[in-house]
Amino acid sequence: MNTNDASWTAQERGPYRILVVEDEPLMRSIIVQLARSEGYEVMEAPAAEVGFRIFEKEKIDLAILDLNLTSGGSGLDLLRRMRELDPEVMGIIVTAYASVESAVEALHQGAYDYITKPFANDHLKKVMRNALEGKALFRENRFLRQELREKYRFESIIGKSDAIESTFRVMEKVARTDSSVLITGESGTGKELVARAIHFSSERANNRFLPINCGALPENLLESELFGYKRGAFTGAGQDKVGLLKAADKGTIFFDEIGELPLALQVKLLRTLQEREAYPLGSNDPVAFDVRVLCATNRNLEVEVKAGRFREELLYRINVININLPALRERKDDIPLLANHFLRKYEKSLARTGGMRFSKGAMRVLINYPWPGNVRELENTIERAAILAETDVIHSHDLPDKLRTTSPVMASIENPGLTLEELEREHIKRVLDKVENDKVKAAQVLGIHLSTLYRKVQRYHLDGGAPVEAQPARSA
Repeated sequence: MNTNDASWTAQERGPYRILVVEDEPLMRSIIVQLARSEGYEVMEAPAAEVGFRIFEKEKIDLAILDLNLTSGGSGLDLLRRMRELDPEVMGIIVTAYASVESAVEALHQGAYDYITKPFANDHLKKVMRNALEGKALFRENRFLRQELREKYRFESIIGKSDAIESTFRVMEKVARTDSSVLITGESGTGKELVARAIHFSSERANNRFLPINCGALPENLLESELFGYKRGAFTGAGQDKVGLLKAADKGTIFFDEIGELPLALQVKLLRTLQEREAYPLGSNDPVAFDVRVLCATNRNLEVEVKAGRFREELLYRINVININLPALRERKDDIPLLANHFLRKYEKSLARTGGMRFSKGAMRVLINYPWPGNVRELENTIERAAILAETDVIHSHDLPDKLRTTSPVMASIENPGLTLEELEREHIKRVLDKVENDKVKAAQVLGIHLSTLYRKVQRYHLDGGAPVEAQPARSA
């Protein structure tokens, strides 16, 4: 809001209620009239106890209190009692006997401002406006924080499969701690969403969550952003800059794609995290910080350590607790839930009011597609379908061609010459290729026992050579 008189409308003033507690009748009348001229609803009291009784019964946004009330305690005593009932109440202390000590005490008790008598009318009106603007911003920030908590609470992460439920249990435990967490998983599985959920369920939720994409910034820029710099540290450093580690003080810092961090910077980050202090570029004086560290990667950092591309000590530092997010193909039970969640989301944003839904054929295609891009690819697919669908029912032909041709159901329709065994062989081969021949993962994706998969791999000779001719099925 602008404090300019013209922009501070009667509508913005109107909802606010002001209480004036002043034992001097003339001064009380002046303050009351000034407040009413601004469009506020005003109540008044000649003494502290009368003012407090009014405050107990009424919703007061701003209290203007004389410091030296003659009965019932001082204005500071009254403000303290008010703030015990309502910590959000704004207070302005006015006095004809100003002193540094009383001014400091007033601010210590939570007063918004301290004004000496006699005061300029315009000055008091401006302080009232500013105090109430501050209250409005406080309410808005509190509302936004609450919205963020709701958005990123664990229950907002869609899923009921065993794989995701197991992940939820670990998240709930680590949120109550301050331990470093390494979140692993393929691209698009929702690693940042999990990091935010952990932060907004922790004791640090009222402070900043600061994400850093380690792969998006060049090394020299990443270093200066992370640690900060002093004026003149390099060409273009015209003023001091606070580093991101300090900017996230008391909150959470999230290193996304930590595996992309250059080796030289890994060494500096390791020392910084160990000492909990950073040296801005161009400075010999460390800056202390208190942050929780969450990291994410789609790489296997143990492999990166063996290859000499990641510091082993840093891995130990950030990997106190590991949360591995399952790929979407490993949680097929969640696909209908996620698909319908995204459909509701984009139906609303597109203002389509007919109640959009998926046909059975479209849902079969979604369930059978392996989703190499995971949840992110699924959301993009649903958004596209919601935009392009001509009716409120999304059919398989509204989905991208690659989904229909990859689906074993659609492949059998589009290639009627394939036998069922040929279709099964192609599907198993495609899944094995997608999971890089990891047979444990492939069995999970296919929904079959590992020993069954080995028999089928041998039967179809999928580990090389020609397929073995199918044998007649044995009777049970």
